[in-house]
Amino acid sequence: MKLQRVFTLCLLWVLCAININAQVSDSVQGGFQAMSDSAIVADSIRRYVVNKDSLLVTQLQQLLEEAKLSEANLRMEYEQFKLSILASDSIKLHKQLLRIDSLRRTTKGSPVIVDGDTLFYLYAKKGGESALQRAQETGGLMEVIGKKINLDPASVYVENTEHFSDIMYGTEVLVSFTDADAMWEGLSRDSLVANRKQIVIDKFCQMKTQYGIWRMVESIAYCLLVLVLQFLLYKLTCWGFAKIEKRILKLKDTTLKPIKIQTYEILNTEKQVALLLVANRIMKYVVILLQLLISLPIVFSIFPSTKGFAMQLLDYFLVPIKMIVFGVIDYIPNLISIFVIWYATKSLVRLARYIALEIERGNLKIKNFFPEWAMPTFIIVRFLLYTFMVAMIYNYLPGSDSGIFQGLSVFVGLIISLGSSTLIANLMAGLVITFMRPFRVGDRIKLNDTMGDIIEKTPLVTRVKTPKNEIVTVPNSFVMSSMTTNYSSSAQEYGLIIHSDVTFGYEVPWQQVHQLMIQAALATPHIEAEPKPFVLQTKLDDWYVVYQINAYTFHPEKMALIYSKLHENIQDVFNEAGIEIMSPHFMGVRQTDQVFMPEEYLRNKEKKNVDKQ
Repeated sequence: MKLQRVFTLCLLWVLCAININAQVSDSVQGGFQAMSDSAIVADSIRRYVVNKDSLLVTQLQQLLEEAKLSEANLRMEYEQFKLSILASDSIKLHKQLLRIDSLRRTTKGSPVIVDGDTLFYLYAKKGGESALQRAQETGGLMEVIGKKINLDPASVYVENTEHFSDIMYGTEVLVSFTDADAMWEGLSRDSLVANRKQIVIDKFCQMKTQYGIWRMVESIAYCLLVLVLQFLLYKLTCWGFAKIEKRILKLKDTTLKPIKIQTYEILNTEKQVALLLVANRIMKYVVILLQLLISLPIVFSIFPSTKGFAMQLLDYFLVPIKMIVFGVIDYIPNLISIFVIWYATKSLVRLARYIALEIERGNLKIKNFFPEWAMPTFIIVRFLLYTFMVAMIYNYLPGSDSGIFQGLSVFVGLIISLGSSTLIANLMAGLVITFMRPFRVGDRIKLNDTMGDIIEKTPLVTRVKTPKNEIVTVPNSFVMSSMTTNYSSSAQEYGLIIHSDVTFGYEVPWQQVHQLMIQAALATPHIEAEPKPFVLQTKLDDWYVVYQINAYTFHPEKMALIYSKLHENIQDVFNEAGIEIMSPHFMGVRQTDQVFMPEEYLRNKEKKNVDKQ
């Protein structure tokens, strides 16, 4: 009995020591052990009560109280340990939430896009995948599954594990959510998964109505209806334009009349009918093309799988048209600026033309500025004004700031500069000729071996009409480098002196030759009596004397006729006088010592010899 008590007390002390020195990590097991020990102690007390051992009962009660106190202490330590763990987890969680809040301001979520709709966003990584990769894979998988004909939205369910919650469709994992995803959304993982599951189900229900078998049958019916309507519209269009073509053919004999400018017929009725028929065919094709452009997008938009292609097809035609329309609208301010510059330049050109015409007509006189300079000066001023206008308009032209436009401008300028050297030379020579005034239109000139009247002066060439009615075109650069004789510049004021050489023998008195030559000149038409013609003896040759008749005329344009008449008259007067003209030359051998000179001089010589004797 004593041994049993001792064993029980030792057992209680050992248990107490073990409970007191137990680690905090095993506090729960120690508590349960203490509870079992208390039950043993209670059983022992009951036995000893039965045996009426009051002393042992008292000792056991003390031990029981100590065990209860130890159990309470252990429970308190366990609660404190649990609270410390929860506190550390809450601090860590709080820090993580603060970090997510700071990142949420700058971090944009990756959208999960299915069939053009954004369902939700993903922010956190999962494993080695970024949020963007997760969103793209989820959206692609859901879009593939959603377009199946046998889609069943009721097959969507959730599988939860300790670290993940997966939204499933059959055996496919649509998307997985972690605690990090829940923190980004500010929800618990269960609430987040429930919300996303409902979104997925709703989207699948919507896609089932769009891509289901009944929707396909309905789309095919609509497509056939559109094709039938398009065919009927095509037939109606062809019938309508055929009727218009018949009406056009009837117009030939009824309404249409030839289009004329004075007596010149530009378009007869047949040509007008042909043009109207061509225009009718072009309009027919345009209308049919517009019908196709309208019907094809409608057909493609009926089927959900080709709806995107329909919009793309419309963009092919609408985007360029929209760009052109908005481009024109945006270009209106520049167009107004160009119009103002052009109108101002045109007004200045009109003013310069008016002043030039007034100067040319003699109504406006400027000192040291000749009337024939008026139009060439106007041409120079007009060129400068238009050049200035182009320089100002250049920046307002569309695409002027692009490299292609600038490169093309440089290329064109280079081609012009390389290919227009002769052109520029003639143009500059034309300007110099204009302001030097070596001749005017209508003047009779001699240019090297070419003689004729000036009929036209242009900035590049000068045209001369010869007495044989030949039109000679001479580049202005050649005119500048050649010797030019002007027969008309002073003929109107002083008269042109025409001259011709005639030879006579020494036996003909020079006084008689002078008289006869002047007589012949005065008998010639267009030779003036005042100033009086005169004769010059230009040469004393071996066999003859050269006489030159000089006469004034105010008609240099008739030089050929005047010379011809003058030579005829010279021949007539000398033939009538019995005097032989030594042209062509006559050569002979002298057989006597007779001296050939005028008889008057011979008589005088003989008289002087007689007086000397």
